[in-house]
Amino acid sequence: MKNLGYLLLILVVLISCQKEKKASEVVKPTIIEEKKEPPVVKEFGYNLNNFTVVRDTVKPGDSFGAILDSHGISRAKVFEISNKIKDTFNVARITAGKAYTLLKSKDTTEKAQVFVYQNGLIDYTVVDFRDSIIARKSAKPVKLVEKIASGTIENNLSQTFDDMNLSFIVAYKMADIYAWTIDFTRLQAGDQFKVIYTEKFINDTIPAGIGEIKASYFEHKSKPIYAFKFEDDTINRTSDYFDQDANNLRRAFLRAPVQFSRISSRYNLKRRIRYYGNKIRPHRGTDFAAPVGTQILATADGTVTKSERKGGNGKYVKIRHNATYETQYLHMSRQAVKVGEYVRQGDIIGYIGMTGNTSGPHVCYRFWKNGKEVDPFREDLPASKPLSDSLKPAFYEHIEPLKNKLDSITFKPKQEIL
Repeated sequence: MKNLGYLLLILVVLISCQKEKKASEVVKPTIIEEKKEPPVVKEFGYNLNNFTVVRDTVKPGDSFGAILDSHGISRAKVFEISNKIKDTFNVARITAGKAYTLLKSKDTTEKAQVFVYQNGLIDYTVVDFRDSIIARKSAKPVKLVEKIASGTIENNLSQTFDDMNLSFIVAYKMADIYAWTIDFTRLQAGDQFKVIYTEKFINDTIPAGIGEIKASYFEHKSKPIYAFKFEDDTINRTSDYFDQDANNLRRAFLRAPVQFSRISSRYNLKRRIRYYGNKIRPHRGTDFAAPVGTQILATADGTVTKSERKGGNGKYVKIRHNATYETQYLHMSRQAVKVGEYVRQGDIIGYIGMTGNTSGPHVCYRFWKNGKEVDPFREDLPASKPLSDSLKPAFYEHIEPLKNKLDSITFKPKQEIL
């Protein structure tokens, strides 16, 4: 029996060894990890993975040539690039503080191949000099988000918007819309407004400015005035603002060439002018006082006939609107338009300054009718082009949901943006 026990034990050990041997002979599968390619990063129309990317801002004293020179581009090549792209991009006008991006080769030379200049948050200019030299202007994709706001005037429109943390650009755009129907320098406490507008966003999160005002409502001295943007010229793709009865809110001329300004001196042929020793000298313009650098706007559509500096006028711009009317804007710090340019009502044509004969910052606004200077505030000026009858059905259909939305907005002092 004892020998039988030993035999059984030996048999069990042998069987176990055989199992372990078979187990050790089992081939384990080889796990091969798949190499993941880096995600494709595209910007400015390029796959950034193919380049070494350098992002920086223009420093005071920097030049286009100095930037490229520091990244391996010879002076001769910089001159060639600058001369080739001058009609698209004036390299002398790069501004300190503006962002730029350099796309460089990934080899050991790390030589610059593409220069991208950020003109603004949205607009940018690409200069590609890898093979042939190419320059193009472009813009980042922008998402428009509709927003609404309402409020009650306590002091003035801009202060009310500031108190509500609303963009002052919306206030300026509203002032443009109602420029002839409401005097925004004489708003009253208790005046109310509602507005539907769009805001621009880059990558869904980065604010990039205000888009357009789609519709608004302003109650001034208890009188309500609606405004709806509508494309009234499908050929030239231009739009105007109309009230709920399809009346055009814009007139052929704005009341003033400066927003939120005050009249410091009116048209007066017997005015005593302090600058000339308080002597009586005809003043054939209307002075609008505003801080230096304030935007000066074209009061009507027209063609720039003069943009120069001359004597007591200082730097000025003159615009011919048609065979009957011309306007002139004096004492600018600088002009923003050139002779021959066509401007639309509300376009920026210059900035408030003190050039020429003046004792303070303002724009002297002069108005010609049939070659004679007149007081625009005493003229029966023409209205803008009315909405054609053929477009009215489409207009009423367009404004119906906007009007319903405006009417549903309640007035809340210092209301936050929705």
